[in-house]
Amino acid sequence: MAQLTGSKKIKTAVFISGTGSNLKSLILFSKLKKSPISINLIISNNSKSKGLKLGNIFKIKKKIFDFENKNLTETKIISELKKNKIDLICLAGFMKILSKKFINNFKGNIINIHPSLLPKFKGLNTHERVIQNKERYSGCTVHFVNSKLDSGKIVIQKKVKINKNDTPKTLAKKILTQEHILYPKAILKIFSL
Repeated sequence: MAQLTGSKKIKTAVFISGTGSNLKSLILFSKLKKSPISINLIISNNSKSKGLKLGNIFKIKKKIFDFENKNLTETKIISELKKNKIDLICLAGFMKILSKKFINNFKGNIINIHPSLLPKFKGLNTHERVIQNKERYSGCTVHFVNSKLDSGKIVIQKKVKINKNDTPKTLAKKILTQEHILYPKAILKIFSL
């Protein structure tokens, strides 16, 4: 894991595909004195991602990659990350699966937030599956990224109670609120180890 040196913050890139609500909570967190990270780069595979607007608001460099040729795109992203001296990658609703080669390039320095209590409900459509399965609890997990989908070492989790009248949409909203709190907590935990 990237090391904290003196008062220098760890240069971080956040990968997004959608609204960027977790990105926003990470940016606000990075501005705090106690935060070990600074967000220096936003990477997205979606030029229409609402989260990219945050780059303009907070004056953070942003890059869009189309992933038509995954190998070539990942090579370009790696070179962009190295150019910007990025030491930590936070995946925040990034809807592309990174290759083993990419992950090995940043071994132990990629974290992700997933909207379920891993190892349960890996992958997509978690809220629908949780409700169909009549689970009593769901939640969110921050974990290290390895080459198996949603299978890396768990950093921290937050349990959310499911009510009888919850729908995938209401559950998603409840969990997202917790994600915004959990992601910064996970980063503090990682860098205090």
